[in-house]
Amino acid sequence: MLLKHLLEGVTKTNDDMKVNIDNICYNSKECKKNSLFICIPGFKADGTLFIDEAVKNGAIAVLSEEEISSENGIISIYSKDARKAMAKIAANYYNNPSKSLNLIGVTGTNGKTTISHMIKNILEESNDKVGLIGTISNWIGKEEKQAVRTTPESLDLQALFRNMLSEGIRTCVMEVSSHALVLKRVDQVEFDIGIFTNLSPDHLDFHKTMENYRDAKKQLFYKTLRYNIINMDDIHGESILLDLKQEKTPTISYGMSNLAEIRAENIKMSIKDVSFELITPKYNQFVNIPTPGLFSVYNALAASATAYALDIDKNFIVSGLKKSMTPGRYETIQEIKEFTVIIDYAHTEDALENVLKSAKKFATANLICVFGCGGERDKSKRAGMGKVSGLYSDLTIITADNPRNEDLDKIINMIKDGIDTTIGQYIIEKDRKKAIRLALKKAKKSDIIIIAGKGHEKNQTIGNSIYSFDDKQVALQIAREEGIIHDKTKDR
Repeated sequence: MLLKHLLEGVTKTNDDMKVNIDNICYNSKECKKNSLFICIPGFKADGTLFIDEAVKNGAIAVLSEEEISSENGIISIYSKDARKAMAKIAANYYNNPSKSLNLIGVTGTNGKTTISHMIKNILEESNDKVGLIGTISNWIGKEEKQAVRTTPESLDLQALFRNMLSEGIRTCVMEVSSHALVLKRVDQVEFDIGIFTNLSPDHLDFHKTMENYRDAKKQLFYKTLRYNIINMDDIHGESILLDLKQEKTPTISYGMSNLAEIRAENIKMSIKDVSFELITPKYNQFVNIPTPGLFSVYNALAASATAYALDIDKNFIVSGLKKSMTPGRYETIQEIKEFTVIIDYAHTEDALENVLKSAKKFATANLICVFGCGGERDKSKRAGMGKVSGLYSDLTIITADNPRNEDLDKIINMIKDGIDTTIGQYIIEKDRKKAIRLALKKAKKSDIIIIAGKGHEKNQTIGNSIYSFDDKQVALQIAREEGIIHDKTKDR
């Protein structure tokens, strides 16, 4: 595509820009012959530092927020906002694919991944071919691709949309992070439906205040064309509902309140599942989900409200929710029978409280929680998570999550400060594998172990090194080594 066409809506063009661009990149290593290199301001390093490498690899044009001298025939393009420019350039390059997709965006602190998978299941039950973009992975129909971040950069996102269309997909469900909204990753993206789950303290190292955090999430609902679906039981959701009253896009509320348009009644829970009566303006229907907890009901309500807005048959809602198991989200390790071991991604105070409260309701013996907090991330939630675990767990084993380059002792002490405000018992074991082994060895019949914080993640970051680490697989390996489960294949 001609550079001047790529830059339509970005900046004024001239005759020097009648050159063909075969590739766009924001990572200098991915530049090749006839590339446009976009210098993104990074958190650790600015893209301008890599211009020489980009040019060496084949870039013939560079867009930057700094004035760059044009040397060796390189075309220099100035933009006061490189991220905003990249979003427009990406949409131009891939011919605005989101306009041809039924696009559903899910935002909020907790529940995004599970709700996205629930909606995908329901849509697939109705024979829709669905794409998904999220924290665990990206799906193009039945093909799974690794996800780098919750919401990809605008260039990668537009490429995914175009790829979905080429595969015959017309509906996409995606998680929309607050970072993505602030950093303009979803600029030039048209959403049909926006969903708000809830808001609790997280990413305050980036947003600084809860008000900023909420306002970041709220941006999604001014980008939607058909419906906004809002959890009215959440105080921030209630505020967003009020703010959206003047907008043309209609809203659908969900929750437990009688005022909610989509709500749940007659809730019944066990350690294995939850069922409830789904109440809508048009029909009532009993549904069952294979994941217990009140948070699961809220997730199911969000998915059901979306299906209701899309006029999907209630029977597809029932069958789709019945199949909704999301890796690393309240995932029970079925092989361990003597006691219950649950893997969950809970990495905020609110999420951890939801998981522990749900487990506590069915605990006939001890509840053991193994968790840590990520390094170089929001420090304000650490004491709160410690307090929650101290309140609901009979024993907390404080360990490493992804400490990165932060002092692990300092992270643990912040968690410990929270537990110390309760009468909860705790043990510190810095090595996560040893911590999981300790929990399994201490557990007795009917105990429940919650291994929280990493969920679906397959790696652990310590310092600058990334190690293979999967909570579920580590727990299974230890259970076999300790004779908690017996691997029959070894007898063959």
